[in-house]
Amino acid sequence: MARVRVQEAPFDVGAELAALTAGRADVGGIGLFVGTVRDTAQGRPITAMTLEHYPGMTERALAAIVAEAEARWPLAGCTVIHRVGRLTPGEGIVLVAAASAHRQAALEATAFLIDWLKTKAPFWKHEDFVEGGGQWVEARAEDDLAASRWAG
Repeated sequence: MARVRVQEAPFDVGAELAALTAGRADVGGIGLFVGTVRDTAQGRPITAMTLEHYPGMTERALAAIVAEAEARWPLAGCTVIHRVGRLTPGEGIVLVAAASAHRQAALEATAFLIDWLKTKAPFWKHEDFVEGGGQWVEARAEDDLAASRWAG
């Protein structure tokens, strides 16, 4: 069973893993990725990152990415939580967990999910700099390259 959420509130990694595996004796491995806000962007210290999205559209896009992972790997379940709003350095932005009977499927599905979230999920990120001002985050070529390994 897949769970997808977009939320402002912080997430509890332990609680999410417990919910993912509750009552499941068929899970042999869980792949996990937790993304956090860094304190610098392009070598400049930041005070915060603000993430914006279009409610409804974003959840549908995330659900489609999860459905693709479920079609590619034999998953017992997965959880994708992406935060929005103003986040400060050290705070969690995204949690991706994929459970399967075998570790390889769980790990590959987790890598796929985060790679596709970085390139296909409709979020807009704005960084606020310590010295003042800010900038919108542009798409990065290295993220596109990472996602391209899952093409086809």
